[in-house]
Amino acid sequence: MELAHSLLLNEEALAQITEAKRPVFIFEWLRFLDKVLVATDVKEKQKKLVEQLTGLISSSPGPPTRKLLAKNLAALYSIGDTFTVFQTLDKCNDIIKNKDDTAAYLPTKLAAVACVGAFYEKMGRMLGSSFPETVNNLLKSLKSAESQGRSEILMSLQKVLNGLGGAAASCHRDIYKNARSLLTDRSMAVRCAVAKCLLELQNEAVFMWTAELENVATLCFKALENSNYGVRVAVSKLLGTVMATALIPKQATVMRQNVKRATLEEVLELMATGFLRGGSGFLKSGGEMLKVGGSVNREVRVGVTQAYVVFVTTLGGQWLERNFATFLSHVLDLVSHPRATQTHVEAVYSRRCVSFILRATVGSLLGEKAQIAAAKDICQAIGKQMKAVEAVVNDTNGENKSGAADVAASQHVMVCALQELGSLVQSLNATASPLIQEPSIGLLETVTSVLLHPSMAARLAAAWCLRCVAVALPFQLTPFLDRCAERLNNLKTSPEAVSGYSFAMAALLGGVHQYPLGIPHAKGKMVVSIAEDLLRTAAQNSRLSLQRTQAGWLLLGALMTLGPSVVRYHLPKMLLLWRNVFPRSLKELEAEKARGDSFTWQVTLEGRAGALCAMRSFVAHCPELLTEDVIRKLMTPIECAMTMIIPSVIKAHGAHLKASAAMVRLRLYDILALLPPKTYEGSFNALLRELVAEFTLTDNSANTTTSLLRSLCHYDDSVLLGSWLQETDHKSIEDQLQPNSASGSGALEHDPSSIYLRIPAGEAVPGPLPLGVSVIDASVALFGVVFPHVSYKHRSGLAENKSTLGPEEVRKSALTLVMGALDNPNPILRCAAGEALGRMAQVVGEATFIARMAQFSFDKLKSARDVVSRTGHSLALGCLHRYVGGIGSGQHLKTSVSILLALAQDGTSPEVQTWSLHSLALIVDSSGPMYRGYVEPTLSLVLTLLLTVPPSHTEVHQCLGRCLGAIITTVGPELQGNGATISTIRSSCLVGCAITQDHSDSLVQAAAISCLQQLHMFAPRHVNLSSLVPSLCVHLCSSHLLLRRAAVACLRQLAQREAAEVCEYAMSLAKNAGDKENSETGLEGVLFGMLDRETDRKLCSDIHDTLGHMLSSLAVEKLSHWLMLCKDVLAASSDMSTAAPLGGGKDDESEKKDEMDDDTMFTTLGEEDKSKPSVAPRWATRVFAADCLCRIIMLCENANKAHFDLAMARSAKLRNPKNDLLVLHLSDLIRMAFMAATDHSNQLRMAGLQALEDIIKKFASVPEPEFPGHVILEQYQANVGAALRPAFSQDTPSDITAKACQVCSTWIGSEVVSDLNDLRRVHNLLVSSLDKVQAGKKGSSSQLYRESATTMEKLAVLKAWAEVNIQYQFTDPLKNTTQSKKKEHLFTSLITLVQPELPILSRLWLAALKDYALLTLPAEFASQLPPDGGAFYTPETIDTARLHYRNSWAPILHAVALWLNSAGFNASESPEEAAAAMPNSQKRASSIMLNQAPGTPPTTKSLPEINKDRMHLILGVSIQFLCSPRPEEPVEHVTSCLQALHTLLDSPCARIHIAEDQLLGVELLSVLHRLLLTWDPPSVQLLVTGVVQQIVRAAQDYLQEKRNTLNEDDIKEKETCLVLGEGGESGGLVPGKSLVFAAMELLMFILVRHMPHLSPKMSDSPSHVSAKPQLSEESARLVAATVTILSDLPSLCSPAGCMTILPTILFLITRVLKETAVKSVDNQVSPPVSATLQAIKTIVTLPMAKTEETHKQWTSLIRSTLASSILDEVSMLTAIALFLWSASTEIIGVQSLQNGCINRFKNALNSCDPWVQAKCYQLLLSVFQHTNRALSTPYIHSLAPIMVEKLKAVEGNRLISNTELLAVQEGIKVLETLVALGEEQNRVQLLALLVPTLISYLLNENAFASASTISKDLHEFALQNLMHIGPLYPHAFKTVMGAAPELKIRLETAVRASQASKAKAAARQPPPTIHSVPTIKLKTSFF
Repeated sequence: MELAHSLLLNEEALAQITEAKRPVFIFEWLRFLDKVLVATDVKEKQKKLVEQLTGLISSSPGPPTRKLLAKNLAALYSIGDTFTVFQTLDKCNDIIKNKDDTAAYLPTKLAAVACVGAFYEKMGRMLGSSFPETVNNLLKSLKSAESQGRSEILMSLQKVLNGLGGAAASCHRDIYKNARSLLTDRSMAVRCAVAKCLLELQNEAVFMWTAELENVATLCFKALENSNYGVRVAVSKLLGTVMATALIPKQATVMRQNVKRATLEEVLELMATGFLRGGSGFLKSGGEMLKVGGSVNREVRVGVTQAYVVFVTTLGGQWLERNFATFLSHVLDLVSHPRATQTHVEAVYSRRCVSFILRATVGSLLGEKAQIAAAKDICQAIGKQMKAVEAVVNDTNGENKSGAADVAASQHVMVCALQELGSLVQSLNATASPLIQEPSIGLLETVTSVLLHPSMAARLAAAWCLRCVAVALPFQLTPFLDRCAERLNNLKTSPEAVSGYSFAMAALLGGVHQYPLGIPHAKGKMVVSIAEDLLRTAAQNSRLSLQRTQAGWLLLGALMTLGPSVVRYHLPKMLLLWRNVFPRSLKELEAEKARGDSFTWQVTLEGRAGALCAMRSFVAHCPELLTEDVIRKLMTPIECAMTMIIPSVIKAHGAHLKASAAMVRLRLYDILALLPPKTYEGSFNALLRELVAEFTLTDNSANTTTSLLRSLCHYDDSVLLGSWLQETDHKSIEDQLQPNSASGSGALEHDPSSIYLRIPAGEAVPGPLPLGVSVIDASVALFGVVFPHVSYKHRSGLAENKSTLGPEEVRKSALTLVMGALDNPNPILRCAAGEALGRMAQVVGEATFIARMAQFSFDKLKSARDVVSRTGHSLALGCLHRYVGGIGSGQHLKTSVSILLALAQDGTSPEVQTWSLHSLALIVDSSGPMYRGYVEPTLSLVLTLLLTVPPSHTEVHQCLGRCLGAIITTVGPELQGNGATISTIRSSCLVGCAITQDHSDSLVQAAAISCLQQLHMFAPRHVNLSSLVPSLCVHLCSSHLLLRRAAVACLRQLAQREAAEVCEYAMSLAKNAGDKENSETGLEGVLFGMLDRETDRKLCSDIHDTLGHMLSSLAVEKLSHWLMLCKDVLAASSDMSTAAPLGGGKDDESEKKDEMDDDTMFTTLGEEDKSKPSVAPRWATRVFAADCLCRIIMLCENANKAHFDLAMARSAKLRNPKNDLLVLHLSDLIRMAFMAATDHSNQLRMAGLQALEDIIKKFASVPEPEFPGHVILEQYQANVGAALRPAFSQDTPSDITAKACQVCSTWIGSEVVSDLNDLRRVHNLLVSSLDKVQAGKKGSSSQLYRESATTMEKLAVLKAWAEVNIQYQFTDPLKNTTQSKKKEHLFTSLITLVQPELPILSRLWLAALKDYALLTLPAEFASQLPPDGGAFYTPETIDTARLHYRNSWAPILHAVALWLNSAGFNASESPEEAAAAMPNSQKRASSIMLNQAPGTPPTTKSLPEINKDRMHLILGVSIQFLCSPRPEEPVEHVTSCLQALHTLLDSPCARIHIAEDQLLGVELLSVLHRLLLTWDPPSVQLLVTGVVQQIVRAAQDYLQEKRNTLNEDDIKEKETCLVLGEGGESGGLVPGKSLVFAAMELLMFILVRHMPHLSPKMSDSPSHVSAKPQLSEESARLVAATVTILSDLPSLCSPAGCMTILPTILFLITRVLKETAVKSVDNQVSPPVSATLQAIKTIVTLPMAKTEETHKQWTSLIRSTLASSILDEVSMLTAIALFLWSASTEIIGVQSLQNGCINRFKNALNSCDPWVQAKCYQLLLSVFQHTNRALSTPYIHSLAPIMVEKLKAVEGNRLISNTELLAVQEGIKVLETLVALGEEQNRVQLLALLVPTLISYLLNENAFASASTISKDLHEFALQNLMHIGPLYPHAFKTVMGAAPELKIRLETAVRASQASKAKAAARQPPPTIHSVPTIKLKTSFF
């Protein structure tokens, strides 16, 4: 392939390759040429190139080759010289004139035609003079050409017209005449080509939309007859565009000729004829037409429907807005026309079409404001119709003869209008609230009035519309229900009212599940009582009995959708009702048959159908309630229904009961299919007979459809069935045209129960199929369930293919059935049979069986010649491989592949090619790596076919695309390789992708995209993004859903890896196209725009993902760009909210401004830019933008700290203006969050509040550099307050209020504002909501939603208060930060705000905690729950309430602990207070908590008892949670819980409680240990150690107290006192009972976690490395805390117990000391070291050592500890000094130890590090001063001489650092101490050592000036000391000085100099100088 990449065709290389590969080589060369021509200079080589290219024309190139060839030739001429262009044109024209009609010459002719088209398209008027001849030539050959030629010529003509524009006017008529007759060509491809050619023509040919307008319309209608989808799309585009042009012509054409413009009425009238009469022409007069009853051709109707949409889209959203009323009434008239509604099914189809027109125009072209206006118009239309209907209904005299027909017609109008209104409101969601609130519109009145329409379809539609309104605006749901219930009661006597209002109620109940806040529980009771009443009174009045029966059961069925929590309460009643509908026994059943007339039977059947329907709803929606017992009770009526299905009743009473009986059967099959088959085993045989009769149509041969076949076939087979139409934008109308499916005929009136069922995904309105079809469907479905369970003998008669096929005969019968179907002419049956065969092979799973089936198909394929059996059996092979997989069918692979490859080459039948290629793709997919050997031959076949099969056979190309994709997947990651074979395979794949990408059919293009996507996954380097991305961007605006889906899916994958490149390429495309709008917003902007137009779920979720990937990789770098995008989208919401009052009050200016907004054209990247004007972003897009905002903040947080630091950000911006940091956009962020939080849409408000909370959290601590002490958020406090305020208004849904409470507490807790008045703004909101909580059940919003919504709101308020309270009361034990002024200010403000509410709050908090404690009880304690709920929840909503409690208990727990700690343990509550604070439901709760019967009056408890209860509550909740926090719990809950425990144990009351009951402490410790095993964060571990310390301290205090009391009681009994504490006399500790043991276990775990070396296991293992890791700061704190607690433990033990644990403790402590005493850089003592040293002191000074028994053990312990304390100098010396100080002589006075210690000190004194020396002197000082002379003397003797030597050696001018100075000073202090310690008689000798040393430090006057500061400091120090010593020991001092006169002189000069300098200083009087202190202070002192 590489050889093909040259400017000229490499002819030698071409000659050398095989014949078969040449076309590929040529195509590859043309592809290369296409890329390079633009950029190369072709002057020299042009002649040769032209020769080579024109030579190719006559080499019969295939379709893709000729397209590229023409493109290249035209490009060559347009950039090179043009003088030979006419020769080339003539050459082409000659080829076209050639009379040779053979098939071999055809490709050459077609290539010539293609070239002509390309020339004109590229060069247009440059070839002006020659065009008449060319056109005539083309038109002449058009007459004689075959279909491929015809479509190619038409495409060329289209290009000629395009290139010449208005210049070709002279040929327009000729082209029109010749082309129009071909619009009804039998080849569909030709029809498409004509439509496209005429579409091009109408741009310039004025006559088409003036004089010829009617003829064009008629032609189009005819073209639509018997058309396929492609033709319908093309023709409808032509028709719609022509009509739009006729109405509003393009400016340029109008200027040239004065044109008579058509009026809107005329245009619409013309289109209506097509909709209503089809394409039968206008020859007969209108009257005649109407008499003749020919039905409308459905294809024409569907085509015209699409044309309506094109028409409106072309005219644009603004036109629609202005003319909506006219358009609406026209469209609605279509369905009221008798021609559109001749039969019921036709009427349903017509309604579908009209709904489609409205949805596709109103739904996507209008912005939200215009949609609200449209909804008003629809309301008016409905009201008008309803008035007319009421007039007829109330007209008793019969004056209005045609009235009945009008009413019948009006029902269809109503259905369309109401469905559109419902869809509109639903898509507007909460934005539609103005519609409801504006009384002048009266939407609700209008819709409810239709509930009384005489026709059931209209009533159902109205009910559906109400359901949509309620789902969009949930606050309307409960009022609606109440209103309907009230009207139902008032109008009990009107059959329409009973039916209509019950429909409405059922619909509303069905909508509840879409809304999380639900409806009040009492509504369930209301519905049950209404339904019961209806069923009870049904028999009283025969005029109403039918309606009442239906209504009653409908309501009960709808009630079931509310789920088990509601139904549980009504189940017994329901079971009773069900039992009573059916006869009790067989005898009753027989007796019943004999009596009754047809009417009573009809009512009975309806009642039973209704009961079964309610049962089905029950089984489907409440599976949790289906216990064995309930199923048994249900089976009684069901079995009766099974025996009742007997046609004798119908025979007796007339056929009109058929429908009712069918309904009963349908309901029965439905419920049986849901129940486990075991429950009705007894009735299998009878049931199966009935089912088979049902779907073999024995009773009723008129019905012949089931809709299931298609859905039972495999999704991938859609290409064979054409069911891919399900995936187009036109799905809802194309369904009507599907053969054998009945799909598209769905309508609500076929099955009213669907009004409350869940809607199948992807459908807007439920459309149950007609009864006949549904029954067959249900029977087939049930058959599939039952058949596998039947005993074998019955099966053979009814073989069906969904079972584990049993014995041989069953299998045979099944096989014959299936094999017969493989030859059935109906493709769906062939498909199903192939599927069945594969499934059979799968279940049977025997190799012989599979081989037999495969062989059968092989033989058949070898012999058969007919298309049907070839297609059927080739699919059978594919399915066999699909279901048995590569391994099972491996041995047949070779044969299968060879046969299918042969079939695929059968050019005579595209159908065979399609089916065989499809099967081949299945085999490639299922064989996986086993297929590797066949890849090359398959690929070369695929390429050959791609290059030769005519493009009009789109199905073949689609299958080729699938094969290509399957091959790429099979080769997989190998594609990255560089071997020769792999390179060939890869380039073949790329060529294949290029060909399919260029195909005209959207499905083929979609396949190409997914192939490239696969390639990109396996070999990303070889996919050229610079060409792929722009083509994807163009597809984003395609009119084909599948193509848009594929493009977005591919972009999603690309954006995951290479978002930046993707955006760049898209941007360059926009810039080249000169596209202003998108070159600013780029691809991201286009995708955001798509979100507003697309409705397809999958597509939208892919767009979300793509934007998400782009955001996460680009947002931080291009911050402003992404924030602008989000801001522009969100800003749309503020436009909306200003327009809240729909009517007056708006001045004209704003009107104009709004029109301008809608008019800004959104030009997309594709060719269809005019048709998609932008609509303001819809609410769902705005919600997505708000979520993006939160993600951007998070991304910035992970990226760079400067994003959250204004000073850093500003300096970064100064350094480089490109630097873009989030903090600089803070005002934008706040504004966006504010816009979202104050919108109409509830979802957007939630997203906005979330964003606001994120902003506050992230920016709260960012300081304002210009105003120190302030933060930047302070200036936005007004915005925050304003954003929160609306969320607390009365009518706000609970979930939003709850979220707002959360934001409030975040804001108050963020410490942004500290001023009392500023805080009040937000604080008042919380106060008002607290009042609401206290008000109990009375607040207004409480009746609108489920009770648990109130629970949620109240708990959110309490949680917010708890968080505020924690903020001001709780100082984190972990953070010992100093309180700033501002913080203190904030505290005082908060205290004034919170304190007054605390008494109430504390009670509410405790109540909430009690509820939570009860709700967390395991299921088996359910009986202990209070029967009527808790303080904040009702028993009915217990399941949903649990979640809310789970979210909010932790802060509440913490707040309660704080309150108890500060005041609560002293506050008892009198019952009156308690009662006052709690709403009624809480009184019960409190009494229950105190374990009394609810009836008895609460006894007042003593304070200790109350406190004990509270303690138990808090500890219980904490322990229950900490035992097993679920991994998804937020870590804040764990920390809150631990902090609460810590706080609680601060109070003496709680300490006594936990110490008294030792098991409690042990339990708590073991729970904490478990917690540590699962939760890693150091913060959690630190908190745990804090709590452990509190427990240990509590135990210490308690023990001390006990010991003290004992001591006081009886001083003699010293013994008992000592045995107190754990371990008693024996010293044994019992695990599980011992607090000390539990604590040690836990602490050991922490130590080993942070210092693995401590574990003996670790240190023995060979992998153990001895290097000491440096502990992190957090770990160091943890280790320190742990050691401190360890050292406290011995004090909890008796002496014997002490001896048990001390070895371990001392081992750990010394090991920690060894590990951590590493010298740090700044000589700081690390926390673990200071803690260990402190611990050693604690332990060595324990009083335990005094007892005789343990004395010896004790001594040896301490000695060995000391011996092992040999570590880093300083810490070790400290440790030794501690031992020397703290222990008695006899322990440490052992010679060996003493020598060891002295040596240590010597080494330290000789150390070269002055810091060590300084420390050493300090420690020696303490040792020398030891009171016990016996201990200190040896040390003094050994070490003092060394010291003196060291100090004498120091020379003042040699000192370098402060540290050295410090060492000398410390040493001198020691010497001074020694002098002081010495006896009087030794004084002189001692001073003789000290004084000369000091004097040697003094400087003489000359040296003083030049000396360093350090030397001066030493000089000063020496002088001071000398002047201090002199007076102390005058006698000795004089003696020394006298002995050395030179010393005396030095001293005196120094003194004089010093005094002189002081005098000078005094004269000048400068401020007194502060003596410079050595800068390093020694921080740790343990003495």
